[in-house]
Amino acid sequence: MTLRVLLTAILLAALPVAALAESGDDVIAVPALRASVTVTDEVVRIGDLIDNAGTAAQIAIYRAPDLGTTGSLPTAQVLGVLRAHQVIGVDTRDIKEVSITRLARTLESKDIELQVARALEHRNGLGDAANLSLTFDRDLQDIRLEASNSGAMQPAAVRFEPRGGRFDITFEIANDDVSTPTRLRFTGRAVETVEAAVLTRDIERNEVLKSSDVVVERRAKAEVGNDPATRDRAVGMQSRRQIHAGQALRVADLAKPDLVQRDQNVTLIFESAGIYLTIRGKALDGGTEGDVVNVLNLQSKRTVSGVVIGRGQVSISVATPQLPVNTGATERLGANETASPISLAANNRPPVPSKSE
Repeated sequence: MTLRVLLTAILLAALPVAALAESGDDVIAVPALRASVTVTDEVVRIGDLIDNAGTAAQIAIYRAPDLGTTGSLPTAQVLGVLRAHQVIGVDTRDIKEVSITRLARTLESKDIELQVARALEHRNGLGDAANLSLTFDRDLQDIRLEASNSGAMQPAAVRFEPRGGRFDITFEIANDDVSTPTRLRFTGRAVETVEAAVLTRDIERNEVLKSSDVVVERRAKAEVGNDPATRDRAVGMQSRRQIHAGQALRVADLAKPDLVQRDQNVTLIFESAGIYLTIRGKALDGGTEGDVVNVLNLQSKRTVSGVVIGRGQVSISVATPQLPVNTGATERLGANETASPISLAANNRPPVPSKSE
């Protein structure tokens, strides 16, 4: 009886051991080394390097690489540090070295510049952000932040002095791990620019601009003013004054090219219903298309006014006399009689036959 009780007790004691063996993979797992590790903290812990590290997982053993960079550790060195913390029997999986990358959020310099420009947009007389040229007091470079800084760049304080163009802007970025946001401050100078037509060579007064004379550059708005000339507007126009190479053109600097020059021989043109007459003349004024100029009629030696309609061409109009309504006078005209034509020359000269140049 005693022997039978003893055997029963042994069998009952063995049952938990068998159950434990069946679930051994869950309870007794072998520590295994990882080949590649990513961390977000300033330190590397055993649990970052080892699977199934158990209670030793939170022990910090290395300083993490710089933000956004990757470093490596030889496996033998890692095993030595683990043994010092009683982590033994690690399965190395034939890994020769462990790669460790520290995650980070990178703010690229071009994105920072864009955010600064947007914060200054339409502030104290400034224009669109796309037209602002920024110069920072310190060289603007990419900025790496802890990966927990996931919020957008929000301007918290913005100051701008229109007279000197100085700006001082502080941004805040929300942090997932702490309640205090990360602050970034930038200072420098902002200048509003515009696209302007710029001369490639010296231009004399009244000279007509060719395509090769003009290029497009961005210039400070204060330099050009409120009426910068575009390249399309400048080419083919005539300069009102002497302008040196490198200067930005304004609309006020340009005019339509003169189609008639002072003292130039021109053609006077009279055109009416059924009549087209041309006479030689000499321009007493210069003018562009649509301008009214005085011209000396070389035939009659009289000065007439006309409108410039083309290169070397001036259109004139002659007042047609209005005959009184007199049926009797009309009846006295014979069937073969016609009214005398109107001459562009002196009234005491016979009509001049038309001639073209």
